[in-house]
Amino acid sequence: MNAADLPALNIAELQLLLRRREISPREVLEALQSRIAEVEPRIEAYLSIDFDDAVKHAERTDVSLPLGGVPIAIKDIISVAGQPCTCASKILRNYRALYDATIIRKLRAAGAIPFGKTNMDEFAMGASTENSSVKFTRNPWDISRVPGGSSGGSAAAVAADTAFGALGTDTGGSIRQPAALSGVVGVKPSYGRVSRFGLVAFASSLDQAGPLTKTVRDAAMVMNAIAGADPQDSTCLNEAVPDYAADLGRDLRGIRLGLPKEYLIEGIDPRVRAAIDQAVAHYDSLGAEIIDVSLPHTEYAIASYYMIASAEASANLARFDGMRYGHRAENPRNLFDHYGRTREEGFGPEVKRRIILGTYVLSSGYYEAYYARAQKVRTLIRRDFAEAFANVDALISPTSPVPAFPLGERSADPLQMYLADVFTNAANLAGICGISLPCGFATMENGTQLPVGLQLLGKAMDETRILQIAHAYEQSTEWHRRRPPLETGNFQRPTSNVQH
Repeated sequence: MNAADLPALNIAELQLLLRRREISPREVLEALQSRIAEVEPRIEAYLSIDFDDAVKHAERTDVSLPLGGVPIAIKDIISVAGQPCTCASKILRNYRALYDATIIRKLRAAGAIPFGKTNMDEFAMGASTENSSVKFTRNPWDISRVPGGSSGGSAAAVAADTAFGALGTDTGGSIRQPAALSGVVGVKPSYGRVSRFGLVAFASSLDQAGPLTKTVRDAAMVMNAIAGADPQDSTCLNEAVPDYAADLGRDLRGIRLGLPKEYLIEGIDPRVRAAIDQAVAHYDSLGAEIIDVSLPHTEYAIASYYMIASAEASANLARFDGMRYGHRAENPRNLFDHYGRTREEGFGPEVKRRIILGTYVLSSGYYEAYYARAQKVRTLIRRDFAEAFANVDALISPTSPVPAFPLGERSADPLQMYLADVFTNAANLAGICGISLPCGFATMENGTQLPVGLQLLGKAMDETRILQIAHAYEQSTEWHRRRPPLETGNFQRPTSNVQH
């Protein structure tokens, strides 16, 4: 096989060639390095890459392992020993991780090679990757548009064939939404299915790490590697992990798919709605039974999510005070000046906004009115899902109400940005699993075609089921085979009204 064609392969295809010894892990890295050199100036998905270290690991990797010799990109909120872990924030600009996160250790044990850290919204707070303090990542399908967020760098790298697969984190949709906008597969595992040890915490009761890949099978392969109990994370459940990849390929006869009426509302782009309607009809043709369901407390999910997530962020980010690591203000007048200026200089506007909001809702006199009430609504949302799953095997919906939007379009309107996660954040509140996969394209006014994502939600610890349902759809359609129209040659960066 021509080395230049290697980056277009998915993980399963690459692993087959590696096991047959038709290529070596080093040759794979060299091909990937060439692809990144060609495409990265247009997409800017990476914050750092260490091919020298990756080659050292490649030379001693066992290609017979489940992910043996497969390079994996890592969102820059996950610790990889010796590598930068900046969370795309000025406050951690020069920080390097001292240890591997549990999921990195598990990836290495499966033979995978972490090689680069991807761009993201600062501390995972955002839905467009425009909140990065370093650079803007661009959507490979249209470089004037966002790739989604907060795991936008990971999604864009996979879509642009500059990564075979990547890890992201999902606190309110930050894997699924960029997967939808960038035309790849993204899995949000159930809360407790994957260890959070070594992830820089945003909202501890909501965060989960998961894969972004080119196919559902690839996602299942990565899930096989990273899922499972971890004594270093007390929230990680001691549940047996099935072989997700081995369980793919079953037909959908007898499967009941719930269609929540609250997820098909006014405001959805009609091109997204058309693609979802066609996907629902396709599932019906595959033998699935489509059942209308209701999740009556969905309208309160956005407000509850931002109360809870911001409160937890306020507590978690208190550790970044310039005393132990990270940015430190120069020549402070006193301790309070040191804390204040360090955080003022180190945190970006969105992070400050959420810290202020979170501190407010936790403060005396407001705790019961806001945070405690949001937790009660969270219980109602969790109950809605439990009642729905008593009658259906999974829920089906759009992942995002709109295709990828232009850079800068929502930067001045936080509410519009928050609404980008209107169909995703309830799953985090409930702790259930979800997946986004391509289900069509929206043709824009200028003729550009942008991916549309289909979301499947399953009950807690039922990743096997949603992967099976997603795989059946994927393998009976062609959407996942389409690649962005990235061309070589001169590139002129589009202008944007976004400010760093």
